[in-house]
Amino acid sequence: MKTWVLFDWGGTLMRVFPEARGPMKVWPRVEEIPGARKALHALHGRVGIALATNAEDSTEEDIRAALLRVDLDSFLKRIFCYRGLGLRKSDPGYFPRVLEALRVDEAHVVMVGDDLVEDVEAARAAGLYAVWFNPYGGDARVGHHLTTVHHLEALPGVLMGWGLLPRT
Repeated sequence: MKTWVLFDWGGTLMRVFPEARGPMKVWPRVEEIPGARKALHALHGRVGIALATNAEDSTEEDIRAALLRVDLDSFLKRIFCYRGLGLRKSDPGYFPRVLEALRVDEAHVVMVGDDLVEDVEAARAAGLYAVWFNPYGGDARVGHHLTTVHHLEALPGVLMGWGLLPRT
């Protein structure tokens, strides 16, 4: 069965500018997180890549438009957002709906995100693997189907270690 990697959007793939308002596609400035492109490129064609976000201001089309501004849109096969699902990642129904849409079971899905509660704990509660992206160093969480990366470029190695990414 194919492995899927779900990335959080704001703070994981793209920078969040607290002063910005409305959908990210209309922000005066957008930036990818350092290492995001490299990680996506390393995974592209080897696993399914999707986005899972709680962002409430943006539709799937808005998210794709923002990703297009930094040329990351082509890496993502699917986008799961609050406006599309009507659920937040912490809702017990969120990840089962994503798994159903992807036609995959939780043993083949990894959630990568910068929010320990919304991304990591919610994914683990649903039985998914989880990677806490903590670019600020310091804290780390490691456990069964759980690890921490401080740089997104480390992600392919983590997936290989878990046996979820074929070696090239």
